Amino acid sequence: MEGLNAVVLLSGGLDSATCLAIARERGFAVHAISFRYGQRHDGELERAKWLADSMGALSHRIIDIDLAQLGGSALIDPNIAVPKADRVEDIGDEIPVTYVPARNTIFLSYALAVAETSGATDIFIGVNSLDYSGYPDCRPEFIAAFQTMARLATKAGVGSGPELEIHTPLIDLTKGQIIAEGLKLGVDYSKTLSCYDPVESGDGEANVQPCGHCDACLLRAKGFAENGMADPAIRG
Repeated sequence: MEGLNAVVLLSGGLDSATCLAIARERGFAVHAISFRYGQRHDGELERAKWLADSMGALSHRIIDIDLAQLGGSALIDPNIAVPKADRVEDIGDEIPVTYVPARNTIFLSYALAVAETSGATDIFIGVNSLDYSGYPDCRPEFIAAFQTMARLATKAGVGSGPELEIHTPLIDLTKGQIIAEGLKLGVDYSKTLSCYDPVESGDGEANVQPCGHCDACLLRAKGFAENGMADPAIRG
């Protein structure tokens, strides 16, 4: 595996940081990509910059696209409130308004283009189908379908070289298991931000604080509790 390049989708959150650590542990040189896509805040992007640098990424691109033009999600439309709750048990079963239509399809398409231009044969994405918010583009069926399409849609796919592979090392793990794996690999979770609606700290986007009540915060807290610890990103 040594000498191979991989593209890693790096949001700056818990899952993507773990995914980057796994790719590096498997011997890949990493081209990290993040997206400024019209989301409510740039706090995660500041964390992504730090993670890419500190975790040995070969390169880090922040790609600008504007999904806010499409609307339809609380993450890109300030007129739609981010759902909040006090307990993880209060998270509903329906797809929440934080779902961004076709986001992973769009992100993976960009990752595919970066893979072609950088000579990478592998893409890592931190999707999860257990402790997650019910997004349809986090399911194994979606990833398998996209990989099939990707192998048909690229120059490499019609050549004789290795076929592109999409890795989803977190897809069957609980949030607690993801955190345990990341801790084993030395991920500094205090530098990650997964919150959908963070609180301004007055020190700029790099120091926004998680709200503690959105789906992402509640699932994250549950995962750290399963590891016998508090979320290190939350300052008292």
